[in-house]
Amino acid sequence: MTRVLLCEDDPRYRALMKRTLEARGFAVAAACGSGEEALAQRASAQPDVALVDIELPGIDGIETARRLLAADEELEVLMLTSFADEARVFEAMRAGAAGYLVKANSSERVADAIITVLGGGAVIDAALGRRFWNLFAASAGRAQHHVQLDDEERAVLQLVARGLTNPEAALALGASQRAVKRRLAAVYRKLGVHGRVEASVEALRLGLVEL
Repeated sequence: MTRVLLCEDDPRYRALMKRTLEARGFAVAAACGSGEEALAQRASAQPDVALVDIELPGIDGIETARRLLAADEELEVLMLTSFADEARVFEAMRAGAAGYLVKANSSERVADAIITVLGGGAVIDAALGRRFWNLFAASAGRAQHHVQLDDEERAVLQLVARGLTNPEAALALGASQRAVKRRLAAVYRKLGVHGRVEASVEALRLGLVEL
C-alpha cells in the first residue's frame, strides 16, 4: 500500500484530501499542518509520496520539499498551491518536486497524480503548463557544462525531458524499466539533482537536451 505524507495547513482541505486518499486505497501515514511537523514525522511515516502545500507557515513548501528529498532520495513530492505562479513552479521543480497542482483541481485529480508520479511520470497542472514550459525553454543553453553523460544516459534524459514516463522510455529504447531507472539514477548523480523534472530543467539549461 502506498504511504502518503500530507502537509497542508488548511485543516478542511487536509481532512478532505485524507478522506479521498484513503478511499482510493492509499495509506495516509502522516497528516501535518506545517513543514516543521512534516520533517519531524518523515522518518516514522516512511512515505512513498509527500503532498506539500507550497504556502506553509514557517518553513515554506519548497524548502520543506527540498529537505524531505535530501533525507530520502526515493521519495516523490507533489506540490499543491491555491494560485497559479509559474515562477514558483519552476523553483519547486528545481527543488526536486515531481509535480505541481492547483488546489482548484478535484481531490480525485490529486490522487491520480500520485499514481502518475509513482509510475515514473511528472505532473504539471494544465493551468500552469504553457507558461511553465515557456519559462523552462527560456533558460535553455544559458550555461556552460562539463557534465559527461554516456550515450545511454543522454538518450534516456532526452526522452524524460520530453515527458515520457519510465515505462514509455523503456519501450522507446528497447530496454528494461530497471535499466531506465539505473540510467536515470546515474544522470541525477552527475547533474546533482533529485528527480526527473529537476533533471530536465538542469539539462535544458546546460544545453544537454533539446525539446
